[in-house]
Amino acid sequence: MSTWVDRTLFVGPDDETCLHVGAPISRAELRREVEQRQAVLEGLGVSSGGTVALRLPPSLAYVANLLAAWRLGAQVSLLDHRLTQYEVDQALARLEPQVVVSAEGTLPGGLRAFYVVTDVAARRDSGRPSETEHAVIQLSSGSTGPSKVIGRTASNLIEEIARYTKIDGVPQPGERVVLMASVVHVLGLVGGLLYCLHAGTELAIPERLTVDSILKLVASSDKRTTMLGVPFHIELLASVENPPELPQLARMTTGGELVRSEVWQRFTSRYGVPLGNMYGMTEVGVIATDLFGENRPSLMPAPGLNVAEDEGEIVIEMAHSPYLGLSDPSRWADGFLRTKDAGTVSASTGLLTIHGRLDSQVSVGGLKVDLTEVEHTLAALPGVENAVVVYDNGIEAYAVVPDPTDAAALETLLAQRLAAYKRPRAIHVVEQLPRTATGKLVRAQSVLKTAK
Repeated sequence: MSTWVDRTLFVGPDDETCLHVGAPISRAELRREVEQRQAVLEGLGVSSGGTVALRLPPSLAYVANLLAAWRLGAQVSLLDHRLTQYEVDQALARLEPQVVVSAEGTLPGGLRAFYVVTDVAARRDSGRPSETEHAVIQLSSGSTGPSKVIGRTASNLIEEIARYTKIDGVPQPGERVVLMASVVHVLGLVGGLLYCLHAGTELAIPERLTVDSILKLVASSDKRTTMLGVPFHIELLASVENPPELPQLARMTTGGELVRSEVWQRFTSRYGVPLGNMYGMTEVGVIATDLFGENRPSLMPAPGLNVAEDEGEIVIEMAHSPYLGLSDPSRWADGFLRTKDAGTVSASTGLLTIHGRLDSQVSVGGLKVDLTEVEHTLAALPGVENAVVVYDNGIEAYAVVPDPTDAAALETLLAQRLAAYKRPRAIHVVEQLPRTATGKLVRAQSVLKTAK
C-alpha cells in the first residue's frame, strides 16, 4: 500500500503547480512537505499497518499528513474539523488510532475554504494497529450508530481515480479545478485532490467561501477552469445578478442532491457555462455523472460500475462490504450495496434517475446529517421523555420535556454534543407527540405541527 502514492499521485514535473492554497505549491514543494510530516510520524512509531487520525481543517498540513501517512503504509481516519470535542472523543474511542494529528490553537472563524495551521501529532497509548487493509476510514454521518464507519482500500481509491479519467468532461492535464467542497469528504477528497494530483490538473481552493473570493480565484489564472462544489455553493454563486466575464470558466460541477430547477436556470444563464451533476456515496465514490447538463435530472453510470435497480432502490455491485464494525446487514448483501436511494435505471438508455432518500440521511449545506443520530442525541438529554427530528428545508425537532428548566438547557447541551450543522434550527417543546395506532411516533411534518 505504501508505494501507491508515488506511483499514482506524485508523477509529474517538479516545477508543475499542483496545488494553490493561498499561493501556488509545486510538486517538489508538496513532496518536501510530505517528507517532513513523514519523518514526524515515523518518529512516533507509525509504520506499515499503523493507524493515524487527522483532525485537521482543509489545509496544506492536511494534505501533507494524509499523503505522508499513506506513504508509510498507515491507515488514516478522517475527522471533520467542525465536530465538537464530544463527537471527536466518541470517534477516537471507536476508531482507536495510534496517532492523532490536530491543529494547534483555535481555528479562525468565517466562511473559510482552507486554513493555514500548525499541525501537531501526538501518540495515543490506547491506540491499536489496523486490523484491515483499508487506506482511509470515514464516518459518513457522525461517530455512532450502525453502518457509519466506512473503509476504502488503496486499490479502491485507485479504481475511482481511473473512473474519473474515463468520464467525458472531467478536467484535463494543464487545466484547473477551483474546489469548494471539503477535501475531508469524498467529493473533494477523490474528485478534487486525488484526481487532480494524478491527472496533472491544478487544484485551487478559495480562501473563503464567498462569491468574491471564489470568482477572484477563477479570474486569477488563464487556465481552463472547472468549479467543483455542492448545491449550497451553486445557490451562493447564482445569487450574483451580474457576475464578471470569466472566459476561462468551462463548467461548474456539483455533487450531492439535484440542484433546484430555478437555481440551475439562474446559474447557467448568468455564467454561460454548463452546470453538471454527479451522484456518489462515501462508500463508493463517484457513481454517475451528467457533466454537460444534457440529461437532467438523469445521469450516466460511471465506467466500470454495475448500477442496477431493485424494487425501486438503486443498488451497486461491490465485491466486499465497505463497512467496519457494527453494521446493518441490509446495507450490503450478496455482492451488492443497497444505497437507500429511490431511483430507476432506464433499460433503453442506461440512464440513472434518483428520486430521493429512503432513509433518514439528509444534506445540510452540502454536509451529510443522519436525523437518527440527532434524534438519539436529543432524546438522551436530561429531562427529555420523547423526541422526533424531521427535515423540511431545515432540521427541526419536537420534544416532550416537562420541566421548563430542562427545556431551557436543550440548545446549550446539544451545542456540546453536535456540530453546528447537525443541530435543529428549532426545537418545539410539546406536551405529547402523536403516535400511530400501533404506538409508533408519527414523523409527518403536517401532523407534528399540530402537536401541543
